[in-house]
Order: sequence, then C-alpha cells, then structure tokens
Amino acid sequence: IKYISVSESAFIPNRNRNVWSLLAGLSGPPGAGKSTFIEALGKYLTAEGHKVAVLAVDPSSSTTGGSLMGDKTRMPELSRDRNAYIRPSPSGGHLGGVTRSTNEAIVLCEAAGFDIILVETIGVGQSEYNVAHMVDMFVLLIPPAGGDELQGIKKGIVELADVVVVNKADGALLPDARRIQSEYTSALKFVRRRSKIWRTKVTRVSSLKKEGIVELWKDMMQFRDVTMEEGELEVKRRKQYQIWMWSHIEHHLLYVFKHHPKVNPSIKEMEQKVSEGIITPGLAADYMISKFLE
Repeated sequence: IKYISVSESAFIPNRNRNVWSLLAGLSGPPGAGKSTFIEALGKYLTAEGHKVAVLAVDPSSSTTGGSLMGDKTRMPELSRDRNAYIRPSPSGGHLGGVTRSTNEAIVLCEAAGFDIILVETIGVGQSEYNVAHMVDMFVLLIPPAGGDELQGIKKGIVELADVVVVNKADGALLPDARRIQSEYTSALKFVRRRSKIWRTKVTRVSSLKKEGIVELWKDMMQFRDVTMEEGELEVKRRKQYQIWMWSHIEHHLLYVFKHHPKVNPSIKEMEQKVSEGIITPGLAADYMISKFLE
C-alpha cells in the first residue's frame, strides 16, 4: 500500500458552507424508475445552470466483475450533456454495494466544480445505510404499487429518508401514486425523525412527463438551506469524515491481513477445510488471526 502525503486542503471539501456542493443519495426498489428519474432531474438541473455528477453504483458481474445494469446507457440524454458526468461503478462485491472509491469520487467531483452530486445505490438494503453516511440528504424513490400504511412503517429504510418520492405518477398509475403518497405521509408521523429541524416530505413526480421535478427540487433546496442555516449540515459532514476514515482503515487492514506472509499461504487451506466442514469458520478465523499476530 502506497501512502502519499498531501496538504489537508487538497482533499477536504471547502470549509465555506456557502460553496458546498449538494450531495444527495438516491435509492429505491427495483422497478422504481431510478435511472429515468435521475435523467429527468439531471436535465432540469443542467438547464438551470448547474453541473451534475451522477455516481451510479451497480451490482457486479460474478464473471467479468463489471457493472450489470449499465446505468450510463440508461441515461442517454444526460450522458451527452456537457454539464453532466456519469460514473457507473461496479460494486465489486463490497457489502452494501457502495464501493470503497465512492468517497474519493465524491471529493473529486466537488473539486472539479460539480455543485450537485447524486449517488445512486443498487437498493439492496445495506447500501442505503452506507450511502446515508456519505451524503447531505437521502432521497427514497418508490413505485406507485403495493404496500399500505403499516408497510410504510415497517420499512426501516423510510427512517433514513429526508424526502420520499413517489415516481411514475402519470396515466393509469396516478390514482395509485396519490394513494401511496397519502399513506406514506401518514406513516411518517410514527417514524422517529433523524433531524430536529426537518420533517420528511413526501412528493410525487412523473419522470416520463417531467412533472413534479421543479417542486421536488424546491424541497431539496429548502432542506439544504434549513440544515445549513442551523449548522446541522456542517456537523453531519464532520461526522462523515470520521466514518470515512474508519472505513478506509478497515479496508486497509483487511488488505494487509490477507497479504501477510504468515497468513496468505494458509488462506486457501482454511477456506477448503471450512467448506468441507472439517473446522468451523470461527476456529479458522482464530487460527489465521493468531498467525497474523505472531
């Protein structure tokens, strides 16, 4: 592992809160229309003069290691926009789907002048909790079908959301979208608030017809202005820097452990014995740790 000494100003975002980029995490179940939504929102923002970066974390192929969903090809208009940058990155098997390099990519995008950074997750549960420690606000996208008021309460992911967006609110799905919006609005009354100054809002949009995008953006701007004015946003970012630090330490330690000269030769042997049931996973782990500590 090679470490490079640089000044703190080279990698810490600007301390001036007035010029901070807005970091928004986007997630939702499969079929919620995340890519279409991001393209509609991104095109609106670039038309308003913003520079938008999209960091789309895809599931990884077990065969090639590459991205399976290919989100860049699912946003044809935005990918051709000169004021937009899309970086599809395979999760690489990382727990939660958030790659180790996502933190650095966010910092680089900020330094490159992108004032809106959208981090799209693969929506598998754990990734939402990981992304929540990387962004200023978390946007949950849901389709207008299925579920009820109680179902909305049971989903722990709702507790992380700063804004809930009911997508595909058009055509025959419009009545369902209105019903889901009402049910989630009611359900959120029973969910513990993460912020003392912000109450989660539920809105509906049609990415296909570009309806509701302006209203959603106003809500997102209101969130940033309120949390920035009260100092909550700065406190959140400072805590995130600490979380990022420990996350990097964990990854570095795992790398060092696997490549240790006394551990590396026994990894395949221990994996084989564990898979055949000769020894327990815990005993194998204790053995390799003891070799590492020697």
